[in-house]
Amino acid sequence: MHTYVKTLQEISSRYAPSRILSYDMAHIFKTLQLMHYKGHISRELLCKELNLGEGSIKTLVKHLKMQDLIFTSNSGTKLSDKGIDLFSQLHASIPTECVIPKCSVALGKYNYGVLVKHLAYAIKSGIEQRDAAVKTGALGATTLLYIDRKFVIPLTGYDSLRNEIRIYKLLVASLIPESGDVIIVGSDESDPRTAELASKSAALLTIMNHENHAE
Repeated sequence: MHTYVKTLQEISSRYAPSRILSYDMAHIFKTLQLMHYKGHISRELLCKELNLGEGSIKTLVKHLKMQDLIFTSNSGTKLSDKGIDLFSQLHASIPTECVIPKCSVALGKYNYGVLVKHLAYAIKSGIEQRDAAVKTGALGATTLLYIDRKFVIPLTGYDSLRNEIRIYKLLVASLIPESGDVIIVGSDESDPRTAELASKSAALLTIMNHENHAE
């Protein structure tokens, strides 16, 4: 299993006798993204962006420190060299993402797409990804495979966007897919943050399941 998958699992696991954690691997991924793109980041901003309470953010930061992924100063929290390396590995597997308007493959008021590199062959029906999204509290998720310049529904070979050229062009321009990539669209009716975290959760589950099966 890739090192970054193990690290994410460790950070999102309880350290006995701690209480059940209210964050998961998607929150960790989002935290690393925020620190990468913004540099120093405050706990207040993490609360807002991750939709978590101060106690959960305090625990998340503590677990990141235990893995030597971050360090804190008066100006905020920042990635360490180890944290930068972890984010680089994650970014290589999930390099692009975008907001998507409601359409045939994005069923909620808020929809967010992420691209997972080179794992189309590992997708079964897309039900696992949908269930991972629902587990986060989202409406669900749609999984598409980019094959022969088409966004295909798993198992069916159906060209899902053949009649939605605008959405097709948006995904191609924003996600920059290559043949064999996976696109996961998380959807929610009430909160765009939930849709984003749902898509990230489903993407990380896809990678983790593939790594487990490959061992």
